[in-house]
Amino acid sequence: MTAGHSVDPARWQEAFEALMGRIAGRFARVEPRRRVRDLVLGLLSDLPRKNCWSIAEWAGEASPEGVQHLLGRARWDADRVRDDVREYVLEHLYDEDAVLVVDETGDVKKGTHTVAVQRQYTGTAGRIEDAQVAVYLVYAGGRGHAAVDRELYIPRSWTADPDRCRAAGLGEETVFATKPELAARMIGRFLDAGHRVGWVAGDEVYGGNPNLRSALEERKVGYVLAVACSAVVTTGAGKFRVDALAEKVPKRAWQKLSAGAGAKGHRFHDWAVIDLAGARPGSHQLLIRRNRTTGELAYYRCFSPAPVPLATLVRVAGSRWRVEETFQSGKGLVGLDEHQLRRFTSWSRWGTLAMLAHAFLAVVRADEHTRHPAPDGLIPLTCNEIQRLFTMLVAHHVHDVAHRLGWDPRRAPPLPATWHLRVRAGVGALGPPRQTVTAGVGSRSPASEEPAVRCPAHVRAGRNSTCCSSPP
Repeated sequence: MTAGHSVDPARWQEAFEALMGRIAGRFARVEPRRRVRDLVLGLLSDLPRKNCWSIAEWAGEASPEGVQHLLGRARWDADRVRDDVREYVLEHLYDEDAVLVVDETGDVKKGTHTVAVQRQYTGTAGRIEDAQVAVYLVYAGGRGHAAVDRELYIPRSWTADPDRCRAAGLGEETVFATKPELAARMIGRFLDAGHRVGWVAGDEVYGGNPNLRSALEERKVGYVLAVACSAVVTTGAGKFRVDALAEKVPKRAWQKLSAGAGAKGHRFHDWAVIDLAGARPGSHQLLIRRNRTTGELAYYRCFSPAPVPLATLVRVAGSRWRVEETFQSGKGLVGLDEHQLRRFTSWSRWGTLAMLAHAFLAVVRADEHTRHPAPDGLIPLTCNEIQRLFTMLVAHHVHDVAHRLGWDPRRAPPLPATWHLRVRAGVGALGPPRQTVTAGVGSRSPASEEPAVRCPAHVRAGRNSTCCSSPP
């Protein structure tokens, strides 16, 4: 069971209000400040599905239009709030041994109009799908981990079509950038803000890019970046494929070390390191990991301004998995991937506020572990458990019957689908409001003088009613 005796809802409430006060200055008017608070609370809630519709209902709004306005048309700068998230995470989770981890994640989407969607491979689905991909920068330290920056990957098929970009809210200055270039951009912002970090970790997408490695070396930031088995490196004896070098490692050179604790305890592997030649001063090495059960090998290019022990490189390599945990909790707990938004501004605002909500959970978790370490036999509070308790003790909303009945007709069928059906049927998005017509037998009410606009979905379902008028 988890440790629960130390929970202090009043302190959690105070911490949440302090966080919202931190970003309040980014909103010029009272209405968006109130609405962004409700939106973040909705992201932290236990709603099974989080989007403008469900959060608006949960927050007590009469319709989703206010939330949609906040995300799409209200005047505020999501990048400034993103910077606030970074400072908040650094203030509460700072660790001198922290690692910046870069990785991308995809959200499967339908259709072709959502910004940056194209058919591409995404690990989320494990196959090629219509998907939207974003690169994230995660700060991972001993006290916790959270995303501190994000960049949307805009494929060439989009940047080559200015009209399509304009329709999705992308500026004329938008140019194609690879995922490693997006990673370098985010790392540069982190360093330019005056923060220092010793290490960057990433998978083969980033380790195989010489420009990213060169940029990190130039700024004297160490890295442990995975590379493919076909990668070619230079040693004092010449150029070799990394898998060929692995065959030359003597048995005595392998060391059993832990890459950090996982769900089932420490993750032990065999490790070896080979010195490489580098264009810049510093320690350049190839790190090789061998699975102790299967013998499977993995390879990492490493750089550090000064020589470091093998155990340090292993620790940094192991920290890369923190980004997967961040994606899992970000999507599972705060709806990072559940937006139903098409334009770039809305995407960046939703993602930034989801990062803010997740950072709050990570900070509360770290604070609880510091204030009240779990007694023997109890599991420390996790972000999942903190979200459940926060919803139950702090952010619980109870609505009256009138509010629930007011939203209930909107679910038959779901309004986003209904809206598109109305457009396809030639009715238009802003048709007449939903009406209930009551007439006596053999009579005709004034409301029925004009034929009701009927949604095709209602017709197929055998319903004789009209649709609500608010578009998503």
